[in-house]
Amino acid sequence: MTENGFSGSRTASVVGISYRQLDYWARTDLIRPSLCDAAGSGSRRLYSYRDLLELRVIKSLLDAGIKLESVRKAFNYLRQQTDTDIAAATLVISGGDVLLCDGEQLVDIVRRGGQGVLNVLAIGGVKLELDNQLIQMAEPDGTGEPAAVAAGRVDARAV
Repeated sequence: MTENGFSGSRTASVVGISYRQLDYWARTDLIRPSLCDAAGSGSRRLYSYRDLLELRVIKSLLDAGIKLESVRKAFNYLRQQTDTDIAAATLVISGGDVLLCDGEQLVDIVRRGGQGVLNVLAIGGVKLELDNQLIQMAEPDGTGEPAAVAAGRVDARAV
């Protein structure tokens, strides 16, 4: 992590995807880097911690067999229709459907029919996995402590 965020190659490594996949997702507006977007040849993208969390959720959904188009719909809904902190959200995956557990109701955020085994993706669990991986990957910052994210100095409200 740089002082201002995560580079594209570092982000891809932390999330567990290829740089090409990350680049494609940025170019097709699935997720744009929130700190610094590419502005032409030679410019660098910078991703925030929240971006990493969203990317890890996207990867988890794809790994669960959800089609990329459905993932796009789910994230468009989450960004436009809810004010839920993504780390506190719980998604229920049923076949090709993605449902948001919103209090006591399930909201179909992909709007598709179908049946399948339910898998619950608690995004807080994805956040914990991401945090643990960042701690393991963190380099000492000269004080003998891990970097700021690993040491828990990241403002939890930013997630």
